[in-house]
Amino acid sequence: MSTRFEFAFAAAYRLPALAFGVVPATAHVDVADRELRVRFGPWSLVTGRDNVVGAELTGDFHWLKTAGPPHLSFSDRGVTFATNGDRAVCVRFATPVPAIDPTGTIRHPGATLTVAEPQRLLDVLTGG
Repeated sequence: MSTRFEFAFAAAYRLPALAFGVVPATAHVDVADRELRVRFGPWSLVTGRDNVVGAELTGDFHWLKTAGPPHLSFSDRGVTFATNGDRAVCVRFATPVPAIDPTGTIRHPGATLTVAEPQRLLDVLTGG
């Protein structure tokens, strides 16, 4: 059994996302009993649920830092999958996971996800 969360696409994010193959049909988060899967156009992140050690609501992102493809935070190596600048869930991992590069060399200790139902995703991930 899996619960799917769609990304919330703001108008200003649609065209930059489209240029990288990120559209509603190719952008979602699936949470199953044992696995978390993120698809964002051609990018993906997969990890065990037991690797999720925390999550919190966040938001108010700057368009230049989030629109288009996934973005890497130079301060903490986190990855942001954003389709709006309003609200998101920041998920933290015990063991960093690959997502942004095809070789898996860069590993992320966290992922920010701008899903349409951030509070619901937070509740599912944290048992809230």
